[in-house]
Amino acid sequence: MNRYSAPVRLIGRTVRVMLHASELVVYDGREEVARHERLIARNDSRLDLDHYLEALIRKPGALPGATALDEARAAGRFTPIHDAWWDAAVKAHGERDGTRALIEVLLLSRHLPHEQLVAGQVAALKSGALTADTVALEARKAADADTEPQQAPPSPGSGSQAGMAQLPAAVRAQLPPDKRPLPPVTHYDQLLRLRPPDRPTPS
Repeated sequence: MNRYSAPVRLIGRTVRVMLHASELVVYDGREEVARHERLIARNDSRLDLDHYLEALIRKPGALPGATALDEARAAGRFTPIHDAWWDAAVKAHGERDGTRALIEVLLLSRHLPHEQLVAGQVAALKSGALTADTVALEARKAADADTEPQQAPPSPGSGSQAGMAQLPAAVRAQLPPDKRPLPPVTHYDQLLRLRPPDRPTPS
């Protein structure tokens, strides 16, 4: 009594549907191809915009009026950043090509986390490079920034020159001058006296 979407590549094929108390899962053979929250009311629909992207990239003019787009907006998966990027892409490339560029960005969500993809769109908007390739590049930069290990701050009281060099220049400029004397190295001179004599070179 309700409609649930599945990928457009499965049009005309018979699929297996498992209905659970709170969700519905669609299988193509052994492969899971869709998972939806189960609808309680009747004559309703649950449409995933991702399921239609291969068809929409061939007919981008169908995207603005798509019910799946409305559902994606309501669910928060299609954000105001997506709309801003779309508007800018249409101004830069025209209605058809700009919408196709947006669909190419949406296809990236199959390989990139949502947060990184949105960060990539924001960076692409700022640079004015409104292509899916730019969004992918900026999204991967955001991913790399998230995974870089945080550098541990110098231990208190260490006062080493190496630790000082790691501080930003603006911070170093505000620190008082280091008036401590240089450490003595006489103990290390004793090691030189213990060095074994040079061996004669065989003739």
